[in-house]
Amino acid sequence: MVADDQNEPLGGHTIVVTGAASGIGLAVTRRCVAQGAHVVMLDRDDSQLDAATAGLGESTSTAVVDVTDEAGIATAFEALGAVTGLVNCAGIMTPGDVTTVTPAGFARCLEVNLTGTFLMTRAAVTHLRAAGGSIVNIASVAGLVGIANAVAYCAAKGGVVGMTRALSADLAPSGIRVNAVCPGTVRTPLIDEAMRQRGGGDLDAGIAATVPKYPLGRLGTPDEIAAVVAFLLSDDAAFMTGAIIAADGGMTSV
Repeated sequence: MVADDQNEPLGGHTIVVTGAASGIGLAVTRRCVAQGAHVVMLDRDDSQLDAATAGLGESTSTAVVDVTDEAGIATAFEALGAVTGLVNCAGIMTPGDVTTVTPAGFARCLEVNLTGTFLMTRAAVTHLRAAGGSIVNIASVAGLVGIANAVAYCAAKGGVVGMTRALSADLAPSGIRVNAVCPGTVRTPLIDEAMRQRGGGDLDAGIAATVPKYPLGRLGTPDEIAAVVAFLLSDDAAFMTGAIIAADGGMTSV
């Protein structure tokens, strides 16, 4: 799909974003709106979703959806017309190693991060075929390298990386591009909680213990990840599919 205005590379696009009420999902929403898109914001937290729309005006619409609820996803998509993009951003973290994560906790981590991405993509494909659209999955560096005390999260995000590659092959004949972004540690409410745990309850201590892993010497921001996502959604990335992009401050390069 060709944007209506070169100053708005996503002009004329309708993009569905999951986990849109906070963190990277909200940053993606704002970036896409700024570039001319209409964004359908999906999240399971209705009060947080309402607060997130402040200042975004008619450029967004919302639906309360749990990405593990296949029927709820179907209902949300029934209300939509043409969709040109999907960003699978909803996710949870389940800390622990193989001896401390419960089977239920492991299954829930996969259900939200991996099965949720599958269910959303499955529901979106019919809409995206009509537009020759683009899917961007938010994976993680935890899907590329081993992270201590994160066995469930590594398994889930590794699955997202593998599924992205498979989807790119399956959907290319339909004109649908599928790429993934693998952020490093990005300051979001979800990550701050993980940093507190790493720091024994002290957020600053957890961050201080994490930063040395990054050659750039700092953590990332949601806006920096959103910029990569917006590029992948745009026509500037028209020859990109199956790409797994590490936006990680150099963490996986050393």
